[in-house]
Parts: sequence; C-alpha cells; structure tokens
Amino acid sequence: MSIIDSNKEYQKQTESRVIIRFQDCDPLRHLNNAKYFDYFFNAREDQVPKLYGVEMKDIIQEYKAFWVVYNHHIAYLRSANLGEWVRIFTRLIHFDDNTTVIEYLMTDDSKSHLKTLMWSTFKYVAMDTSRTTTHSADVQAYLKAMLFDEIEYHPNKFDERVKQVKASLQTNF
Repeated sequence: MSIIDSNKEYQKQTESRVIIRFQDCDPLRHLNNAKYFDYFFNAREDQVPKLYGVEMKDIIQEYKAFWVVYNHHIAYLRSANLGEWVRIFTRLIHFDDNTTVIEYLMTDDSKSHLKTLMWSTFKYVAMDTSRTTTHSADVQAYLKAMLFDEIEYHPNKFDERVKQVKASLQTNF
C-alpha cells in the first residue's frame, strides 16, 4: 500500500468551521474544557482523509501500528461559547522515528482571535506488542508529505508558540 502520491503536493494544514453545541457546554454556556479535545480530534479526523486520500483505519490495518496520546500542552485563552461558530486548524508540526506532534488552534470565525492552542504528542505503537515501534518508510513519507515545516518545533517552547500565534493571527490567516 502506498499511502501518498509522491508526485503530488499536499496541503499542510486542515481547516474546519464548527458550531459550539449545547451539549458540550458548561452552565455558563462556555465549551467545557474537556470537550476541546473532541472538537480538535474530530476536526482532524474529518479533514485528513479529504486532504490525503487515506483513512487512519487503513493505515492502522496495513502497518499493524497506531498512534497513542503521549501528552498534551494546552492553553485556554478565550472561551468558545454556545452557538458560536469557530475555526479549527490542525497541522503536523513534528515527527521522528516513533513520535508525531499535532498542533491544534481554535479561533473565532473571523480568524482574528486565538481561543485555544494545543500540542498533542503521539507515540507510534505496534499492535502485537503494545510497545513503541518505528515508523515504516511509507509512513515516514506520508508524514513528510503533510509536515507543516514553517514552525521551529521544540517541546519546551509551547508558551512562546502561543505568543507567536496570537501576535501573527491577523497576518497569517
């Protein structure tokens, strides 16, 4: 199975427009902190197959491995409110032999205010051993095709990244 077409240039960022639902809000009508994860993961899961032409379940089945959450860094900057339309952007900002890091951003609908920024680190785990394993050459090519390399990723520079995104939001989107 070839995951990507090596002759094609792939989009490096996903974008979704979603509405904040009643059932996901707290009594103050703010999106519940735990629900941000659902919105982020669902947005990426919806967009990646459209952009890259492959379903995650197919990669898992073919390579007998999957990514599991290792950790999260998250900054809640402005609340997302009941009935509000927001934009969710996701991008792969780092990968190595057995790790990927996805950056998730939520902005207001006009893309002028950052509401939340999150980095999720995933480890690649073999199905048969439940231990970390190395990305195959095909999987590495897939990750390289989608890598958003405009960010100088460093795991200890999350707070700096939040400041950078807030400062550049108006000009970059």
